[in-house]
Amino acid sequence: MMRLPCLYHCLIVICFTAASAIGCKKTATPQVGPTPEATLKGTAAFPMGSAVVASPLNTNYYYQGTLLNEYNSMTADYEMKFDITEPQEGTYNYTPGDYIVGFAAQHHIRMHGHNLIWHQALPSWVLAFKGDSSAWENLFATHIKNEATHYKGQVASWDVVNEALRDDNGALRSAETTPNDGSGSIWRQHLGADYIARAFVYAHEADPAALLFYNDYGQEWLGVKLDSMIALLNSLTKRGIPISGVGMQMHIDINADTAAISEALRRLASTGLLVHISELDISVNPNNLTNITFTPALQLRQASLFESIAKSYRANVPPAQRYGITTWGFSDADSWIISYFHRQDWPLPFDANYAKKPAYFGLLKGLTE
Repeated sequence: MMRLPCLYHCLIVICFTAASAIGCKKTATPQVGPTPEATLKGTAAFPMGSAVVASPLNTNYYYQGTLLNEYNSMTADYEMKFDITEPQEGTYNYTPGDYIVGFAAQHHIRMHGHNLIWHQALPSWVLAFKGDSSAWENLFATHIKNEATHYKGQVASWDVVNEALRDDNGALRSAETTPNDGSGSIWRQHLGADYIARAFVYAHEADPAALLFYNDYGQEWLGVKLDSMIALLNSLTKRGIPISGVGMQMHIDINADTAAISEALRRLASTGLLVHISELDISVNPNNLTNITFTPALQLRQASLFESIAKSYRANVPPAQRYGITTWGFSDADSWIISYFHRQDWPLPFDANYAKKPAYFGLLKGLTE
């Protein structure tokens, strides 16, 4: 039973007691409803997003309900990548992406497109393509413009180029290695080092209103990759290339260095571009242990790191540059880490049954202004 504040209670008692003598009117007790639970999107001062997949979005009401309750930004997990959207040359398949984009529009959720150009997720016809530099340029430009035009006015922003830099030395992915093997880039091989700038130009020509991002991982390592990324971003900006922001993926584990994350965010913000934590998840089993248990201690470590990241984002990125925080999925049941590494893990804010984990409450606490 809710207890009334003492002063208010006393006034009511006095009023009722004296009513017959002095004609005091009976004051109705205020009707107090339940206090709404805090949500990620309701707490954050910037958009909170998640990567989504079309299948559970269409069939799983727990998935759909959690997304609608907690998030106000969406990124397509894989449905808008090259191998899905143009499986054969000149034949476009936008059906999976259209479903996701349509859902976002129906529910007034910001839609972030991912991605136009990557050295992976390429269809076989691109890998086997034969042609001179002009033919390759036409292939490249046509795909970017076709997809960006298709979603014009529906997608607020794009990861235009994804993961163009090497991990070891920060250089552009090599033109000499085997295409699509994870270390080389077919685009660098056939289009030269300046393909990144041209990708942004083509995307902007197709949709001048869309915000355009360069997206990559490993900034939290500091070192040469972050240095190279900063140099790339500054170079594009100085040349007048239409780049709006940078995506910091943040696929990390519970051993991540929080000071390094803060420094990376500060340096990325120093470019003056929008900063998007674009693919956040936190692995608790980076060593691929087969007998691991998600103990309370691991849960609290993960929650603390989610909290730290949200606080660091707020502390190191000026409000006008905060494009938001996006987790790569929200339920452990749908995490890419489990299927890709074939291991047990719990990297996201909700468990496999869509229940809030300590990670959720850590993230929520870190978002509190």
